[in-house]
Amino acid sequence: MMSRYRNPAMKQLRDQQIKFAPREARLKQIDRAECLLNELQPNASLGYPELCEKITTYRGEMYPDLVLTGDEAVHDLRCFVEDLSDSADISADNAGEEVWTVEDVSRRFNVSTKTVSRWRDRGLVSRRFRFGGRKRVGFLKSSVEHFVSKHSREVDRGTNFSQLSLDDREQLIQRARRLARAGGCPTDINHRLARKFGRSPETVRYTLKNFDKEHPETAVFPNSTLPLTTEQKREIYRRFSRGVAVETLVHDFHRTRPSIYRLVAEFRAELMLHEPIDFMDSPEFHAVDAEIVILAPPPANDRAEGLVKAPPGLPPYLDSLYSIPLLNKEEEVYYFRKMNYLKCRAAEFQKGLDPVRPKTRDMDEIERLVKQAGEVKNFLIRSNLRLVVSIAKKHMKPNVSFFEMVSDGNMSLLRAIEKFDYMRGFKFSTYASWAIMKNYARSIPAEYTQMDRFRTGADELFSQSTDRRTDGIAEEAVNQKQHVALMGILSQLPTRERDIIVSRFGLSEGAGPLTLQQVGTKLGVTKERIRQLEARALEKLRKIAETERLDIPGI
Repeated sequence: MMSRYRNPAMKQLRDQQIKFAPREARLKQIDRAECLLNELQPNASLGYPELCEKITTYRGEMYPDLVLTGDEAVHDLRCFVEDLSDSADISADNAGEEVWTVEDVSRRFNVSTKTVSRWRDRGLVSRRFRFGGRKRVGFLKSSVEHFVSKHSREVDRGTNFSQLSLDDREQLIQRARRLARAGGCPTDINHRLARKFGRSPETVRYTLKNFDKEHPETAVFPNSTLPLTTEQKREIYRRFSRGVAVETLVHDFHRTRPSIYRLVAEFRAELMLHEPIDFMDSPEFHAVDAEIVILAPPPANDRAEGLVKAPPGLPPYLDSLYSIPLLNKEEEVYYFRKMNYLKCRAAEFQKGLDPVRPKTRDMDEIERLVKQAGEVKNFLIRSNLRLVVSIAKKHMKPNVSFFEMVSDGNMSLLRAIEKFDYMRGFKFSTYASWAIMKNYARSIPAEYTQMDRFRTGADELFSQSTDRRTDGIAEEAVNQKQHVALMGILSQLPTRERDIIVSRFGLSEGAGPLTLQQVGTKLGVTKERIRQLEARALEKLRKIAETERLDIPGI
């Protein structure tokens, strides 16, 4: 799995120190890094050479102009301290002062372990120590004391927090049950009770969740304890991806907001894990400075040299190809290396993705890298489309459409870009030309054989016949106007009834009509309830149509 560092230079510094610095030097660097952390201000900036000198006592010559923001430096220094302490294999008994675990800090300050994790994000410096035979996150007593003195108000607020009493818990559950019977969704109920009892919504949610788990026969939210089917999970992800509000999903599927987000993340991770990421690997991708070198700006070149004036009278598609300059060999190597490196990074993130508890940050990074690799691939495609045209002209046959041959050659070009190994030293045009010509040599004879085998005397008659069908574009325009008018009527219905009508009659784009049972499963109610709501919605639509005297085109 790739580094969590925000700046690659800090990751490179960490790798260098772990690999080359003696253990004693690393221990001193850890202390210096923590001292620097305590001095830094989040709104200030710090030059990389100065930062490197403060930690290692020597001023590095690499990246003399690199400047880190305060937030960036604080985040990466915390990661640096934790990683170097992990490599130094420090025993908690030999740390030189008292070491507290996360649980120790939680007990001493009467806060939850989640609160301690939030403190770490706020600046509590953690290290990794060996407790017995296991490495765990720990805190030096001095580090905790420094954080407490710097964030006394926040620590006091967490320390003064008290647990719910039995009477408060009983009142909370009774109020939650009344709100649930009135039709409230779990998230709204959690927030209302949090304001009522002066607690956090998370505390209310955990209290109700534990009660439902211990008393399933009298659960406050009985529907939320039933496992969702695969179809329901797919529907949640589909609607979330289309921009449906989380509050709507919470209400329709009787789940809390965190549950919806967790289900969406799990289903998204499942889709990513089943989507292969193919690339041509290279030893360059695994070097320490790979990211900085490979993702550097492209080699300088006069792009005007690759431009050729288009001959007059060309069709628009062919004329547009001459506006894109050709690539030289150095540029080809740069872009193919960059495309495959981005895919390699995405594949490493994909390999480390946990399907049970996926991290949104990792999935966002996979999508970002794949998107960037796709942009580079599209650039390579556009830069080589003229090659396909030149080869297609040489293989033209009578009664064969030139643009069909170009389209067929473009498909071969796409496959060639995926399979080209830039490390062998050949130009891409050489490899792609053989791939395209081989495809033509195979496909053109096969097409003629197919045509000869099934040609009949009626083919000539059919080619001369007149198409008596109406104008398809005009029909599509009428259908579009009908759809707009119909959706305008539906917009006057409540959200739930509108969704039922759209699902039952297949009015959404690319979807077909669903049965009562399917709509009920999607909305988490019975099919009889769907039938009742559908009948009520249709009656409302009739009244709206009669009142407004709608004029729908084509009807």
